[in-house]
Amino acid sequence: MDASRRHHEPLDTRGSARRRSARCRQVAAVLLALGGAALGRAQSTPPATPPAAAATGEPASKFRSPEDGWIDFSAFLDESYGFLPIAMPITEPAIGYGLGGGVMFLDEPMGKAAAEFKRPNITGVFGFGTENGTWGGGAGDIRNWKDGRLQTIAAAFTASVNLDFYGLGEDPILADHPLRYTLEPLGGVLQGKYQLGDSRFFAGLGYVYVTMDTSFEAPASTPGLPDYAAESTLGALLPSLSYDTRNNVFTPTTGLYAEASLAAFSEALGADGDYQRGTLLAMYYRPLAEKLYLGVKAQLTATWNDPPFYLQPYVQLRGAPAMRYQGEQVAQAEAELRWQFYQRWSLVGFAGTGLAQADIQGEENDRSVVTGGTGFRYELARKYGIHAGVDVAWGPDETALYIQVGSAWLRP
Repeated sequence: MDASRRHHEPLDTRGSARRRSARCRQVAAVLLALGGAALGRAQSTPPATPPAAAATGEPASKFRSPEDGWIDFSAFLDESYGFLPIAMPITEPAIGYGLGGGVMFLDEPMGKAAAEFKRPNITGVFGFGTENGTWGGGAGDIRNWKDGRLQTIAAAFTASVNLDFYGLGEDPILADHPLRYTLEPLGGVLQGKYQLGDSRFFAGLGYVYVTMDTSFEAPASTPGLPDYAAESTLGALLPSLSYDTRNNVFTPTTGLYAEASLAAFSEALGADGDYQRGTLLAMYYRPLAEKLYLGVKAQLTATWNDPPFYLQPYVQLRGAPAMRYQGEQVAQAEAELRWQFYQRWSLVGFAGTGLAQADIQGEENDRSVVTGGTGFRYELARKYGIHAGVDVAWGPDETALYIQVGSAWLRP
């Protein structure tokens, strides 16, 4: 495995990964969301009633819309259940190009669940690998109870993730000579979310436990410097409160999603120390004109009491590689316009900015980044509000390509 970096001062080794691989979580989210999609109490359009196929005497296609003849997967999703294979390209610049895939088991057809305004129960396994040697895999289960008012999630995972450490805030040395490191998490998470009354508020509580191996390989440019490796554990409670009025979980056009969450790590819960990480998130959607839709996302994340370096938050924008802009506090915002200019085709434009702040030896140390880009979407499953496409993003580091299924800010 490639690894070249300079050993600064000893890094906090109380590892155990929240970074259990950004990739692991993203692939899991895609797998679970694709199956459990669209369905909830928020759907953009009611189920379409296809005209009788008898007009032509030919059976209706599962992959073409009877309304306009365009390629559409709604009918396939309506009927598909049992074991469903999924494949998803990985294009994150921090770990290179790769592929994720898996198999989900759905307990009923998605069309039936959508008609009853609920989500199917989903059990799945997944795995992924990328060109820089990163890999991972796991299994998960999403189950709904009490007519959908209670949702439970259970997942187990393992991974080996190769990343670069650029320091917290602005670090003139690490900016040009990042440290290559590897995170190897092994653990699981249990989480539940309950709807409060008839409101759109949801209260959640979870627990995560992970063992983590962290390793740095000494750079060849510094003879005699030993490799660095450590093992650690983390255990945390995960309380959250969210509010959701989106009209669709995949490609929303109206509504608000807001969430306050906390990860409280404690020795009493299995962690190597006591530290916390909190996040405030808001995503707002509204139409500006016919076929023109605006989305805005703002997020603030902060840590307290000196967590391991890989648990420090980072700027998450298209055009900013994962873990590239880290700090003890990170603020970021991104806006996106989508213009559905012709039939099922849309053009997308987006721009964002982020600020990573850190206090290094009593001095404020800030680093900011501005990104932007463009892309396209195709309405892949109209009944479920699923748009998919490609984004090209520019930032100060490189140009990046992103494959999108649904919103770039996916929150199932």
